[in-house]
Amino acid sequence: MQKKLFVLAGEVSGDLHAAEVVRELLSMHPGLEVFGTGGGRLRRLGARLLYDTDDLSVMGLTEVLRHAFFLRTVIRNLKQEIRREKPTAALLVDYPAMNLHMARFLHDEGISVIYYISPKVWAWKERRVKAIRRYVDRLLVIFRFEVEFFARHGVRAEYVGNPVAEEVGELEFPDRSAFCRKHGIDPSSRLVGMLPGSRRQEVSRIYPEMVSAARILSKRHQIVFLLGRAPQMPRELYDSEGIGVIECSAYDVMHYSDAAMVTSGTATLEALCFGLPMVVVYKTGWLNYAVGKRLVRLHNISLANILSRGLYASAQLVPELLQDEAEGSRIAAAVSSMLDDEACAGAVRSELLAVRDTLLESSPSKKAAAVVSSYLE
Repeated sequence: MQKKLFVLAGEVSGDLHAAEVVRELLSMHPGLEVFGTGGGRLRRLGARLLYDTDDLSVMGLTEVLRHAFFLRTVIRNLKQEIRREKPTAALLVDYPAMNLHMARFLHDEGISVIYYISPKVWAWKERRVKAIRRYVDRLLVIFRFEVEFFARHGVRAEYVGNPVAEEVGELEFPDRSAFCRKHGIDPSSRLVGMLPGSRRQEVSRIYPEMVSAARILSKRHQIVFLLGRAPQMPRELYDSEGIGVIECSAYDVMHYSDAAMVTSGTATLEALCFGLPMVVVYKTGWLNYAVGKRLVRLHNISLANILSRGLYASAQLVPELLQDEAEGSRIAAAVSSMLDDEACAGAVRSELLAVRDTLLESSPSKKAAAVVSSYLE
């Protein structure tokens, strides 16, 4: 009988992590048929995608409401395809709003549910733990503290390691001088990274403030700005008038920058793994922010601070500028302080790398694949 796996990855990072698991599964089950939602990485592995991550990358209350009809259509079509294909198991990756809804449906259909990279219920919407406990067969988490958190709520979570730390740890880069020669950069220049996010809503709100900060910084320091543009985002969103910007991969930005402006999200965890001193920024619609502020239980939103200072601590290793504070002059002041005080920036870098070392665990993708494989068999 043909083995089939349903995969639901709704974001760029989810596509990356799901693809690594699927790659391992295909070596274990060469005839495995994979279908669902994802992005370019899953597609290149031969997965049949009904929807792309670009279609599903919707965030915030107002955006969800605006796309409600489309999202309902997506869910309905996915359910129809699941009933038609009858997969042996399902791999759900992050993306909790849709994945927890689908987990209930899959459970009711008698399909085993493996949830990889759990919803951040320790930060907000703790009530979702009930759905996880009821509808998820195996919960695979990527932070050690999550095992204890879920245990307190009667859920057995399995720590498999952190795929971001794994992926970053395997990368190799030319030295800085070679990078500068390649891009025509004066080696004496300071390099400042700009990582404005991977969603259109984020880029449109946050990148203009990063550019504003860059203009201020250019008057104080000899700086070259490195832009990590999400490849799926149109170039017209990135108006960099008045500053010199070199576009390169996000990981190049993180590896070579002396400091960076980073949009809150997976990028802060990736930057942590590079030991990159950063200013974490975030800006959304006022209604989204008002609702989120009431629901989020944490003092800090960036994983760099959560992992280095503790889940509920208010102290910060890296500054966070949110909403009204996420404006050019404040961002510039925070970055400038990092460039001026190299000893402090070095201490931040060392502590971030120490946190990264706690995340290193051999082959999380292989461990996750082994769990999924046990259900396929």
